[in-house]
Parts: sequence; C-alpha cells; structure tokens
Amino acid sequence: MTATEALLLLAVGALAGFLNVLSAGGSMLTLPVLMFMGLDAANANGTNRVSIVLQNITAVWRFRRAGHRYRGLAWLLSVPAVLGALLGAWGAVRVGDDLFRWVLILVMIGATVIMLMPAPTQVRTLALAPAQLRWPVLAAMFVIGFYGGFIQVAVGILFIVLLHRVLAIDLVQVNALKVTVVLIYMIPVLLIFAATGNVTWSYGLVLAAGSMAGAWIAVHVTLGPSGTILVQRFTLAVIAAIIVKLLLDLS
Repeated sequence: MTATEALLLLAVGALAGFLNVLSAGGSMLTLPVLMFMGLDAANANGTNRVSIVLQNITAVWRFRRAGHRYRGLAWLLSVPAVLGALLGAWGAVRVGDDLFRWVLILVMIGATVIMLMPAPTQVRTLALAPAQLRWPVLAAMFVIGFYGGFIQVAVGILFIVLLHRVLAIDLVQVNALKVTVVLIYMIPVLLIFAATGNVTWSYGLVLAAGSMAGAWIAVHVTLGPSGTILVQRFTLAVIAAIIVKLLLDLS
C-alpha cells in the first residue's frame, strides 16, 4: 500500500463513517475505492466489513456516553438480524453483479417512497417494550440482516424506514439502535468473510481509522438540535445518488 492509497482510504473512510452513522450509503464510496485499488468484489465486500465493525464500536460507545442505551431492545432486534446476516453473507459470493444491482435499485426506490410519506404524528422518545415487537417487525429485521450480510450498502435506510416510519421512533433513537444492531450482526459476518480469505486486513484497518473519526463526528451531529432534520435530508440525498449510480452502472 502506497502513502497515496493510505491517505485516500483515510479520507474516504471518514466520509463513509459520517454517512453511515448519520444516515446511510457510506459503502457506496468505500466498495468502489477498494475495487479500484485492485481487490475483487468479494474481497472488497469483506474488507469493507472491518471498517463497519470499528466505526460502529465508536458510534455505540459515543451514544452510550450520551445516555442512549437500549441494550435489551437492541439484542431482541439483533436475533433475527444475525440469522439473516449469516445467510446473506453465505450468498454474497453466489449472486451475479447484475442481479444484485437490480435488487438494490428496487430496495432504494421502495425506501424512497416510504421516506417521502408524511412523518408519524406521534414520535416516541423512550425505548419500546420488547413485548411490542411482534413477528412482522422481527421478520423485517431478518430481511434487513440478510441484506446487511449480503452487501450492507445503505442498510441504514432500511432501519430508518422500519423503526422511524413503521414504529414511529425518534430518529436519534433509531440511529442508536441501528449502530448497535449492525455491530452485533456484523461481527459474525466479518468472521465468515475472513474465514473464506476475503478480507485484506491492511486496507480494512486503514479505512477503519478514517471511518471511526467520521462516525464520532456523525454522532455529535445526530445528537445536536438539528439532528433529525439532517438525518432526513441526508437519507433522501443518499437514496437519490445510489439509484442514479446503479442505473448508470447498468447502462
């Protein structure tokens, strides 16, 4: 790895960490950069997980220091997410690139429609009781976990759709739950990629150093007075950019 490549990974990692914690879509930056540096798709996918694990450790710690602790709820949401993520990681190397892009386009379009719907009239500011999470929510978490294990790109949008739009949770709480659940399911997913030889640790750790700094800044922004508005705007902007890029890749 050259000094120029290391600086590029640090810069891209910082921006990706900021996007992933504040909204979603950081992997849309990191995956192409890793592939540009010579990694194949599976290796780039696995190497990217190193950064995601470490940036979420940073974000979880920062949220906990600010008093946002939802351990019981996060673990309950994580059970189906982990099961889905393991299945998604197993299938990640068995699906063609074109099929993956079309699936991602459809997911992003659906998420856009839901995000543009009127905001919930009542927003909870306290953690939901575990008894309120019925099987449709847990089934949705399985799907989100599968998607996260498969590719992870913009998975935060799906969390926002489910937790904010469907369950009407405040966006600060959504982000705190998101980074915790992603961390829990991402650790076994990273182990799967590592066990199959699809992680380049030197690239992943340099990328992670930048993403941890970006995640720290994003948590500070999220907890600020304009955090909810910024999360909404970032989410919609990221969705639009992802759809445009995927359509251009298919043309």
